[in-house]
Amino acid sequence: MRVYSRSLRSAGPAVALAAALGAAPLAASAQQYPSQDIRVIAAFPAGSGADVLVRYFAEKLRPIVKRTVIVENKAGAQGNLAVEFVARSKPDGYTIFVHAATAVAASQHLFKKPPVEVGKAIQIAATINRQPFMLVVDAKSPYKTVADLTEAMKKKGAKATYATAAPTGKIMGEIYKDAMKLLAVEVNYKTAPDSLNEMLSGKLDYGMHDPVFSLAQQREGRLRILAVSTGKRLEASPSLPTMTESGIAMDLTGWWAAMVPAGTPKPVVDTINKWFVEIVGTPETKKFLNGFGGDPYIDTPEAAQARFLADIKNWGGYVKLARIQPQ
Repeated sequence: MRVYSRSLRSAGPAVALAAALGAAPLAASAQQYPSQDIRVIAAFPAGSGADVLVRYFAEKLRPIVKRTVIVENKAGAQGNLAVEFVARSKPDGYTIFVHAATAVAASQHLFKKPPVEVGKAIQIAATINRQPFMLVVDAKSPYKTVADLTEAMKKKGAKATYATAAPTGKIMGEIYKDAMKLLAVEVNYKTAPDSLNEMLSGKLDYGMHDPVFSLAQQREGRLRILAVSTGKRLEASPSLPTMTESGIAMDLTGWWAAMVPAGTPKPVVDTINKWFVEIVGTPETKKFLNGFGGDPYIDTPEAAQARFLADIKNWGGYVKLARIQPQ
């Protein structure tokens, strides 16, 4: 390090001036941000639950940034299309990816050849919410608690069946079976709604599903939620017990974030963080996120990035536990 410093000084004022001028455009760009339209990327099609959440935040950003905010849907490859698009975008703060950071972390282990190494290609700029997955049964079933369900599934043995439609549900199902020594057979569906008819007909004994689907079906009186996957109860659903309270230790907490390409200048990242903190901190947004089954989640970019990197590592273990074969 000392050698470099001496070399720069000995090169004279001309080199020092050139170095300073080289950094000037980047600094000026960060100071002027935002000076153009902003793209917010959604990983799922327009009209999907994920798209609704993305568009809510895009709408709230507009009056804050005083620029046009455009939502672009980059659906496909289970979110990988959007991840790759964002990772390869210019790191200038004008492309913001609003998505489940846990899903982005999981993608590194669910595919044989992920398009990018997300731990190096993606930077978390702001956090949005925390949400659980849910253990659900037919509302007409006799199972009122996880203990009721477990007792019945032990008696059914290998004839017991359950539905999943997402990696987190698959992991949740495997942890439950492993802890309670169950032989239940997993039935995987493309989407959670695809499993509904067979759950209501009695062909499936239970399901491990996302909160948007689960809460909607409980409100309609079709399904009953027995427990959630988070380590602690959430403010959004304080009456719902955790799986841990029911004797199955787990903490599968999904979280959403605003992400940018790695290399985005820190002042720009900090500005984006400030925007989202302002939005997430409002009573209106809390009510909106609670409707999705989640609690508002505010953290610094540094702490969120550390959590993201930890999740990437943890998902390697989850995938092995669930014996998921990478696609």
